[in-house]
Amino acid sequence: MAERLTIGEFSRITHLSIRALRRYHEQDLLVPAEIDPVTGYRYYSPAQVRSALTIRRFRDLDLPLADVRRFLQAESAGGSGASHDAAQQVVAAHLRRLEDRLGRTQRAVEALRELLDPEAERTVTLEVLASQHVFAVSLDVPQGADLTWYDTAMRDLDTAAGRRPVLPPGGRYEHELFTEGHGRATVYLPAEAPLPPGAPGTVHEQRLPRRTAAVATHIGAHDDLDLTYGAVGTYAARNGLRAQNIVEEVYLVGPRDTDEPDRWRTLVAWLVESDTD
Repeated sequence: MAERLTIGEFSRITHLSIRALRRYHEQDLLVPAEIDPVTGYRYYSPAQVRSALTIRRFRDLDLPLADVRRFLQAESAGGSGASHDAAQQVVAAHLRRLEDRLGRTQRAVEALRELLDPEAERTVTLEVLASQHVFAVSLDVPQGADLTWYDTAMRDLDTAAGRRPVLPPGGRYEHELFTEGHGRATVYLPAEAPLPPGAPGTVHEQRLPRRTAAVATHIGAHDDLDLTYGAVGTYAARNGLRAQNIVEEVYLVGPRDTDEPDRWRTLVAWLVESDTD
């Protein structure tokens, strides 16, 4: 065949080791353009250089082998719009995963820097939260559950409310939900009107009592929400305040309002016992 390259020549061009090229062949990622039936020598074409370098980048970025194959199969299917779109979807999905991982890493670094700075301290105040009438969904969150229970509760609350409430939603969570991985949770929406007919059966009316809490506003995504919890819990302990078995979160600005996590604002209220309640 014309313009064939030995595995050594192909290795020098691509900066991929011969061992890596053999492994790519064994994994059916990059099959040589020709294999000598007598000697078993592998030969590549210049047109395969781009594919080899693409595979290397994908593997450097930890794209799973199955996704690499899907991409290469879509690319080799030709230049049709459907094939191109399929290949691009594989890449786009992985880039989103990488961006999410990078974001989590950056936030973890920022949190660690804060923890290592003895001068860094989150602002906590002792406040009395006013009584509120709310629509609420209460449930027992089982061990190992993901956050679909919260999404389902909010969907039912939105249906009951009928229109977007002026005041932000919130949640009341037993401490066991965090310490044991399961526990009682109540998600709520402030509401002035009574529960309308035909509201989802999961939704009930509730009057949140007047309550005292160590309060801090968490800024940004929830990856480091534990730092704000640590701040309010520490404040309560240092000031001799006896904690109730409930912590409350109010989602002042959240995913419902913006898809930019840096703009999220979450009020964390560590409820404490008070003679004035």
